Amino acid sequence: MSAALVVLAHPRGDSLTAQLARRAVARLEADGHTVDVLDLHAEGFDPRMGTEDEPDWSDPGKEYSAEARTHMDRIATAEILVVVFPLWWFGLPAILKGWIDRVWNNGFAYGLRRPLLKGKRMVWIPLVSYPEAKFKELGWDEPVDRLLRVGISEYCGIGDAAVHFVYDSLSAGESALDEADAALAPVVSPC
Repeated sequence: MSAALVVLAHPRGDSLTAQLARRAVARLEADGHTVDVLDLHAEGFDPRMGTEDEPDWSDPGKEYSAEARTHMDRIATAEILVVVFPLWWFGLPAILKGWIDRVWNNGFAYGLRRPLLKGKRMVWIPLVSYPEAKFKELGWDEPVDRLLRVGISEYCGIGDAAVHFVYDSLSAGESALDEADAALAPVVSPC
């Protein structure tokens, strides 16, 4: 089986987001995948961009910080990427946005003739407090999907990417855990 990286971006280990990430890990392991769990808060990831991780457009071979390189290695090892996070202000939490900015960088995730992330499979699992009908009525489903699937995943060479929203996250309770299974169904089966 393949290796998976499950990225969690929530400050509380008892949150529904964390529970969904644990469910995703259990599902992947049950299907025979090896799983690396990257809990950005628990690991103390620093989302602030410094000059050491700022992209150098004239040098795709730039040597980034040790922290960024460690995370790049974890991504490179995985064939399946699963990112579980709350959708705050209709976007990524700051720690997750900073992870994308610092780690998914020029010369690693993009900027090469053959993207290093090409061939990976990816699932974004954002938790949304709105009911599905209201979220779609407000028109947020399409721009968020486009940002994650096209603006980040496809831009970085990951053509097999999906966004699976978990709606009503403030009141869904344990029934929302089944959403992890639904989100992972397309990627957990062997290719």
